[in-house]
Amino acid sequence: MTTQTINYAQYLGINSVAAAVIFAIGYIPLFAWFILQTIRRPTYVFGVLSLFCLIRITAFIIRSILAGSESAGETLDLYIADQVLFGVGFFGLLYSAFTLVLDRWQLSNAPSDQSAMRITQDRRLFRVVMLVAVILGIIGATKADDTDPENGKTYKIASTVIFLVLTILMAIQALRLTLFERKLGYKASGERSLGGEHGVYILCGIALFLLVREVFATATLGSASKQNNEHLWYPLYALPEILAVMLYATPGLVPPRSELTNQAI
Repeated sequence: MTTQTINYAQYLGINSVAAAVIFAIGYIPLFAWFILQTIRRPTYVFGVLSLFCLIRITAFIIRSILAGSESAGETLDLYIADQVLFGVGFFGLLYSAFTLVLDRWQLSNAPSDQSAMRITQDRRLFRVVMLVAVILGIIGATKADDTDPENGKTYKIASTVIFLVLTILMAIQALRLTLFERKLGYKASGERSLGGEHGVYILCGIALFLLVREVFATATLGSASKQNNEHLWYPLYALPEILAVMLYATPGLVPPRSELTNQAI
Protein backbone atom coordinates (compact mmCIF):
# COMPACT_ATOMS: atom_id res chain seq x y z
CA MET A 1 0.00 0.00 0.00
CA THR A 2 1.51 3.33 -1.07
CA THR A 3 1.33 6.44 1.06
CA GLN A 4 -0.17 9.40 -0.74
CA THR A 5 2.02 12.48 -0.50
CA ILE A 6 0.70 16.01 -0.41
CA ASN A 7 2.27 18.86 -2.33
CA TYR A 8 1.58 21.62 0.18
CA ALA A 9 2.79 24.35 -2.15
CA GLN A 10 0.40 23.41 -4.94
CA TYR A 11 -2.43 22.68 -2.52
CA LEU A 12 -2.10 26.14 -0.96
CA GLY A 13 -1.66 27.98 -4.26
CA ILE A 14 2.11 28.54 -4.41
CA ASN A 15 2.79 28.00 -8.12
CA SER A 16 4.73 30.89 -9.65
CA VAL A 17 8.49 30.50 -9.70
CA ALA A 18 8.98 33.64 -11.79
CA ALA A 19 7.10 35.97 -9.43
CA ALA A 20 9.03 34.74 -6.40
CA VAL A 21 12.35 35.11 -8.22
CA ILE A 22 11.46 38.64 -9.39
CA PHE A 23 10.69 39.76 -5.84
CA ALA A 24 13.84 38.11 -4.48
CA ILE A 25 15.91 39.95 -7.09
CA GLY A 26 14.01 43.18 -6.38
CA TYR A 27 15.05 43.10 -2.73
CA ILE A 28 18.76 42.60 -3.50
CA PRO A 29 19.57 46.25 -4.47
CA LEU A 30 17.43 47.47 -1.57
CA PHE A 31 19.39 45.21 0.79
CA ALA A 32 22.68 46.54 -0.59
CA TRP A 33 21.48 50.16 -0.26
CA PHE A 34 20.38 49.77 3.37
CA ILE A 35 23.60 47.93 4.26
CA LEU A 36 25.57 50.82 2.76
CA GLN A 37 23.52 53.34 4.74
CA THR A 38 23.99 51.30 7.92
CA ILE A 39 27.77 51.54 7.44
CA ARG A 40 27.75 55.23 6.55
CA ARG A 41 25.06 56.44 8.96
CA PRO A 42 24.37 53.68 11.49
CA THR A 43 20.83 53.93 12.82
CA TYR A 44 18.32 51.41 14.14
CA VAL A 45 16.04 51.87 11.13
CA PHE A 46 18.72 51.15 8.52
CA GLY A 47 19.88 48.08 10.43
CA VAL A 48 16.38 46.67 10.80
CA LEU A 49 15.48 47.33 7.16
CA SER A 50 18.69 45.61 6.05
CA LEU A 51 17.65 42.56 8.07
CA PHE A 52 14.11 42.75 6.69
CA CYS A 53 15.38 42.75 3.09
CA LEU A 54 17.62 39.76 3.84
CA ILE A 55 14.66 37.89 5.37
CA ARG A 56 12.51 38.66 2.34
CA ILE A 57 15.22 37.54 -0.10
CA THR A 58 15.47 34.26 1.80
CA ALA A 59 11.69 33.85 2.01
CA PHE A 60 11.16 34.44 -1.72
CA ILE A 61 13.98 32.06 -2.62
CA ILE A 62 12.30 29.39 -0.50
CA ARG A 63 8.96 30.23 -2.10
CA SER A 64 10.45 29.82 -5.58
CA ILE A 65 11.87 26.44 -4.56
CA LEU A 66 8.50 25.38 -3.18
CA ALA A 67 6.82 26.35 -6.43
CA GLY A 68 9.41 24.81 -8.71
CA SER A 69 10.34 21.58 -6.97
CA GLU A 70 7.93 18.70 -6.47
CA SER A 71 9.90 17.27 -3.56
CA ALA A 72 10.29 20.68 -1.90
CA GLY A 73 6.57 21.34 -2.25
CA GLU A 74 5.91 18.12 -0.37
CA THR A 75 8.16 19.20 2.52
CA LEU A 76 5.90 20.69 5.17
CA ASP A 77 8.80 22.00 7.26
CA LEU A 78 10.04 24.08 4.34
CA TYR A 79 6.58 25.57 3.83
CA ILE A 80 6.33 26.36 7.55
CA ALA A 81 9.78 28.02 7.50
CA ASP A 82 8.65 30.22 4.61
CA GLN A 83 5.48 31.25 6.46
CA VAL A 84 7.44 32.03 9.63
CA LEU A 85 9.88 34.22 7.69
CA PHE A 86 7.07 36.20 6.07
CA GLY A 87 5.40 36.68 9.45
CA VAL A 88 8.49 37.58 11.47
CA GLY A 89 9.85 40.04 8.92
CA PHE A 90 6.85 42.36 9.25
CA PHE A 91 7.99 43.21 12.80
CA GLY A 92 10.90 45.25 11.45
CA LEU A 93 8.89 46.92 8.73
CA LEU A 94 6.18 48.13 11.10
CA TYR A 95 8.48 49.17 13.94
CA SER A 96 10.69 51.14 11.56
CA ALA A 97 7.65 53.18 10.49
CA PHE A 98 6.60 53.68 14.11
CA THR A 99 10.14 54.78 15.04
CA LEU A 100 10.36 57.28 12.19
CA VAL A 101 6.98 58.80 13.04
CA LEU A 102 8.04 59.34 16.68
CA ASP A 103 11.48 60.60 15.67
CA ARG A 104 9.92 63.12 13.32
CA TRP A 105 7.44 64.08 16.04
CA GLN A 106 10.43 64.75 18.30
CA LEU A 107 12.10 66.91 15.63
CA SER A 108 8.96 68.85 14.74
CA ASN A 109 7.48 71.84 16.49
CA ALA A 110 4.59 69.71 17.70
CA PRO A 111 3.86 70.05 21.42
CA SER A 112 4.22 67.09 23.74
CA ASP A 113 1.16 64.85 23.44
CA GLN A 114 -0.92 64.98 26.63
CA SER A 115 -3.99 63.19 25.29
CA ALA A 116 -5.09 59.61 25.80
CA MET A 117 -3.20 58.76 22.60
CA ARG A 118 0.06 59.34 24.45
CA ILE A 119 0.22 55.68 25.49
CA THR A 120 0.34 54.69 21.82
CA GLN A 121 3.66 56.54 21.53
CA ASP A 122 5.34 54.32 24.11
CA ARG A 123 8.12 52.61 22.14
CA ARG A 124 8.76 49.92 24.74
CA LEU A 125 5.10 48.98 24.99
CA PHE A 126 4.82 48.91 21.18
CA ARG A 127 7.83 46.57 20.97
CA VAL A 128 6.48 44.26 23.65
CA VAL A 129 3.07 43.95 21.99
CA MET A 130 4.73 43.33 18.61
CA LEU A 131 6.92 40.65 20.16
CA VAL A 132 3.80 38.94 21.51
CA ALA A 133 2.29 39.02 18.00
CA VAL A 134 5.46 37.53 16.51
CA ILE A 135 5.55 34.70 19.07
CA LEU A 136 1.88 33.91 18.51
CA GLY A 137 2.46 33.90 14.76
CA ILE A 138 5.40 31.50 15.05
CA ILE A 139 3.40 29.16 17.28
CA GLY A 140 0.48 29.29 14.85
CA ALA A 141 2.72 28.49 11.88
CA THR A 142 4.61 25.65 13.56
CA LYS A 143 1.40 24.02 14.72
CA ALA A 144 0.42 23.54 11.09
CA ASP A 145 2.23 20.18 11.15
CA ASP A 146 -0.13 18.77 13.79
CA THR A 147 -2.71 16.17 12.85
CA ASP A 148 -5.35 18.84 13.43
CA PRO A 149 -4.45 21.79 11.13
CA GLU A 150 -6.93 24.00 13.00
CA ASN A 151 -4.79 23.71 16.12
CA GLY A 152 -2.72 26.78 15.32
CA LYS A 153 -5.50 28.84 13.79
CA THR A 154 -6.32 30.72 17.01
CA TYR A 155 -2.69 31.77 17.46
CA LYS A 156 -2.47 32.97 13.87
CA ILE A 157 -5.69 34.94 14.15
CA ALA A 158 -4.50 36.60 17.37
CA SER A 159 -1.13 37.47 15.83
CA THR A 160 -2.66 38.95 12.67
CA VAL A 161 -5.26 40.99 14.56
CA ILE A 162 -2.61 42.41 16.90
CA PHE A 163 -0.46 43.43 13.95
CA LEU A 164 -3.49 45.03 12.28
CA VAL A 165 -4.31 47.05 15.40
CA LEU A 166 -0.68 48.19 15.75
CA THR A 167 -0.57 49.17 12.07
CA ILE A 168 -3.76 51.22 12.47
CA LEU A 169 -2.30 52.96 15.53
CA MET A 170 0.90 53.76 13.65
CA ALA A 171 -1.15 55.14 10.74
CA ILE A 172 -3.16 57.32 13.14
CA GLN A 173 0.09 58.71 14.59
CA ALA A 174 1.30 59.49 11.07
CA LEU A 175 -1.93 61.32 10.25
CA ARG A 176 -1.81 63.31 13.51
CA LEU A 177 1.79 64.26 12.78
CA THR A 178 0.74 65.42 9.31
CA LEU A 179 -1.85 67.77 10.82
CA PHE A 180 0.66 69.18 13.31
CA GLU A 181 3.32 69.77 10.66
CA ARG A 182 0.87 71.53 8.36
CA LYS A 183 0.13 73.99 11.17
CA LEU A 184 3.49 74.27 12.92
CA GLY A 185 6.08 73.18 10.38
CA TYR A 186 9.08 70.92 10.69
CA LYS A 187 12.61 71.84 11.67
CA ALA A 188 15.67 69.77 10.95
CA SER A 189 19.33 70.62 10.63
CA GLY A 190 21.48 69.71 7.66
CA GLU A 191 20.84 69.88 3.94
CA ARG A 192 17.38 70.10 2.44
CA SER A 193 16.14 66.76 1.13
CA LEU A 194 13.01 65.12 -0.19
CA GLY A 195 12.65 63.09 3.00
CA GLY A 196 13.21 66.11 5.20
CA GLU A 197 10.77 68.35 3.35
CA HIS A 198 8.00 65.84 2.65
CA GLY A 199 8.83 62.99 5.02
CA VAL A 200 5.50 63.06 6.81
CA TYR A 201 3.63 62.39 3.56
CA ILE A 202 6.07 59.60 2.69
CA LEU A 203 5.40 58.07 6.12
CA CYS A 204 1.66 58.25 5.42
CA GLY A 205 2.33 56.42 2.15
CA ILE A 206 4.24 53.73 4.04
CA ALA A 207 1.39 53.46 6.53
CA LEU A 208 -1.09 53.03 3.67
CA PHE A 209 0.94 50.21 2.11
CA LEU A 210 1.29 48.44 5.45
CA LEU A 211 -2.46 48.79 6.06
CA VAL A 212 -3.23 47.21 2.67
CA ARG A 213 -0.97 44.30 3.56
CA GLU A 214 -2.53 43.77 7.00
CA VAL A 215 -6.13 44.21 5.89
CA PHE A 216 -5.58 41.53 3.25
CA ALA A 217 -3.93 39.21 5.78
CA THR A 218 -6.82 39.71 8.20
CA ALA A 219 -9.58 39.39 5.59
CA THR A 220 -8.23 36.05 4.37
CA LEU A 221 -7.61 34.50 7.79
CA GLY A 222 -10.39 31.99 7.31
CA SER A 223 -8.86 30.43 4.21
CA ALA A 224 -5.22 29.55 3.68
CA SER A 225 -5.89 28.90 -0.01
CA LYS A 226 -7.31 32.42 -0.47
CA GLN A 227 -4.47 33.97 1.51
CA ASN A 228 -1.93 32.20 -0.71
CA ASN A 229 -3.82 32.81 -3.95
CA GLU A 230 -1.06 34.41 -5.97
CA HIS A 231 -3.47 36.56 -7.98
CA LEU A 232 -4.25 38.29 -4.67
CA TRP A 233 -1.19 37.62 -2.53
CA TYR A 234 1.36 39.32 -4.74
CA PRO A 235 -0.52 42.60 -5.39
CA LEU A 236 -2.04 42.92 -1.90
CA TYR A 237 0.66 41.42 0.33
CA ALA A 238 4.06 41.22 -1.35
CA LEU A 239 3.85 44.36 -3.52
CA PRO A 240 2.80 46.77 -0.72
CA GLU A 241 5.74 45.56 1.36
CA ILE A 242 8.40 46.18 -1.27
CA LEU A 243 6.84 49.55 -2.19
CA ALA A 244 7.00 50.53 1.48
CA VAL A 245 10.67 49.51 1.61
CA MET A 246 11.34 51.65 -1.48
CA LEU A 247 9.79 54.63 0.27
CA TYR A 248 12.05 54.04 3.28
CA ALA A 249 14.96 54.60 0.89
CA THR A 250 13.88 58.21 0.25
CA PRO A 251 16.90 60.47 0.85
CA GLY A 252 16.66 62.30 4.17
CA LEU A 253 13.68 60.33 5.50
CA VAL A 254 15.72 58.70 8.27
CA PRO A 255 17.19 61.44 10.49
CA PRO A 256 20.79 60.99 11.63
CA ARG A 257 21.46 60.32 15.29
CA SER A 258 23.04 63.75 15.67
CA GLU A 259 19.74 65.50 14.92
CA LEU A 260 17.86 63.45 17.50
CA THR A 261 20.63 63.98 20.08
CA ASN A 262 20.76 67.72 19.49
CA GLN A 263 16.99 67.98 19.72
CA ALA A 264 16.96 66.04 22.98
CA ILE A 265 19.53 68.48 24.43
